[in-house]
Amino acid sequence: MTTRARVPGDRVENAAASTASLQTKVPEVITIYFWAVKILSTGMGEATSDFLAHWINPFLAATIGGVGLVVALLLQLGLRRYIAWSYWLAVAMVSVFGTMAADGLHFELGIPYYASAAFYLVILVIIFVVWHASEKTLSIHSIFTRRRELFYWGAVLATFALGTAVGDLSGYTLQLGFFASALIFSALFAVVAVSYRLLRFSPVLAFWAAYVLTRPIGASFADWMGVPNSSGGLNWGRGAVALCLAVPMVLLVAYLAISRKDTRTVASP
Repeated sequence: MTTRARVPGDRVENAAASTASLQTKVPEVITIYFWAVKILSTGMGEATSDFLAHWINPFLAATIGGVGLVVALLLQLGLRRYIAWSYWLAVAMVSVFGTMAADGLHFELGIPYYASAAFYLVILVIIFVVWHASEKTLSIHSIFTRRRELFYWGAVLATFALGTAVGDLSGYTLQLGFFASALIFSALFAVVAVSYRLLRFSPVLAFWAAYVLTRPIGASFADWMGVPNSSGGLNWGRGAVALCLAVPMVLLVAYLAISRKDTRTVASP
């Protein structure tokens, strides 16, 4: 039997788990493909959410998004191991609903973007604090139990809502424009990547910082492509942008599902 590398803070929760094969529920190897699909999913979610909100009643759109999120998460939680299709479907639905959650605070309740960004930042910090206090680690390479998986998806949902609010804060409130905002967030993402590669920045902090930043990157590019020329965009239309981003996302997920470049064999000690 192969031996799983011990993760700092990781612990076996019961005797049965110590003798059974443990399989993670998230991508085990973080590659360029992971970040490409992540950015495409954020842009697709932003465009899809905005398209639905303008095409049908916003409350009905939020209901559809919420139901889709619940179904996708139940499917993901019901699996025994990582499956690319299920995982990225859940991420896509988190992207759609996370956009609706952030936009709902602003458009429906009139809460400024800086306030909603601060609110979701606090939510994310609380999740991380409780997660670490409970499990002694925030590493995605330690998602071997249902509790850690729930913490993980709670953090993912918070990062999407936070990233949406921050992107809109930059594009609308600070009036930097969507394209300029996308470039700024891309530069910050590059700083995190370089810090991790060359300066030995904490891999856990680097991952979650990059994960938050990919949301405003994808959303800002999607807004830039979809909004009218009068708003500084290309005026492609929200629906067209959602479709243009969904196609390469599906193709990349299919490639990962077939090649399994984001997985490796994991077994218990």
